[in-house]
Amino acid sequence: MTKHFTGWRKSRHSDPNGGCVEAGRAADGTIGVRDSKGDLSIMLEFAPKDWATFLNSLRETRA
Repeated sequence: MTKHFTGWRKSRHSDPNGGCVEAGRAADGTIGVRDSKGDLSIMLEFAPKDWATFLNSLRETRA
């Protein structure tokens, strides 16, 4: 069964020309990440714990 993601949000770090990365959430807490300018049916899916680890890794890289 395909998960239904809602509440898609554009990254604040996306290009102003419209090319962006968006994240949405499924009812079970799974996070979906997609490229808004491509095929919207293709996305990465993260369990909540894995999403938190991914974001923390990005923050550490920027520090």
